[in-house]
Amino acid sequence: MRERVEVSSGLRLRRWAPADAGAVLAAFAEPVMSRQSAEPVVTLPAARRWLASRAEQWDAGSGFAFAVVDGADVVRGHVAVGAVDRRHGTGWVSYWTTAAARGRGVASGGCRAVAAWAFEDAGLFRLELGHRVDNRASCAVARAAGFAVEGIQRRRLEYDGVRYDVELHARLATDPESAARTAEAGGGGPGRSLPAL
Repeated sequence: MRERVEVSSGLRLRRWAPADAGAVLAAFAEPVMSRQSAEPVVTLPAARRWLASRAEQWDAGSGFAFAVVDGADVVRGHVAVGAVDRRHGTGWVSYWTTAAARGRGVASGGCRAVAAWAFEDAGLFRLELGHRVDNRASCAVARAAGFAVEGIQRRRLEYDGVRYDVELHARLATDPESAARTAEAGGGGPGRSLPAL
């Protein structure tokens, strides 16, 4: 399986590396990122553990995480296919971007690229993702990446004692490649890319 994937506009996906610990720590310093990890990533050792977990999942074939980097190899975001179920050929897509990269198509481009990679390299058939219904930017990313809305999961997530509905999106290997471009042209463009959940 490829560990590097060209995206577009000078962006590419590459497998996370131990040397990215500083970039991970900087990304997680933003308060909105606190929901993106089971363990708070507030120290360099925590960032190293986050990276080690991504590497372990990759080696086990249960999840595949990529840094989204620019031409200078500066980390601009993260896209991943996790919860891989080989029996059913499914996976769960997640993404986030650094504060400086939001609104620049990093998340939507990364999601399109990781979906193509998951279908071609990982042999998956169905990819799912979800976002809180109040996270319109994440919805725009999903639509721009060709993920169709499938429904609402009522009160699925709880943060700080508040339960949130989640909108579920999915993309199939048999969906036309043009669906992602059509969604972007139809107003689902990059927007302000916030973390997926």
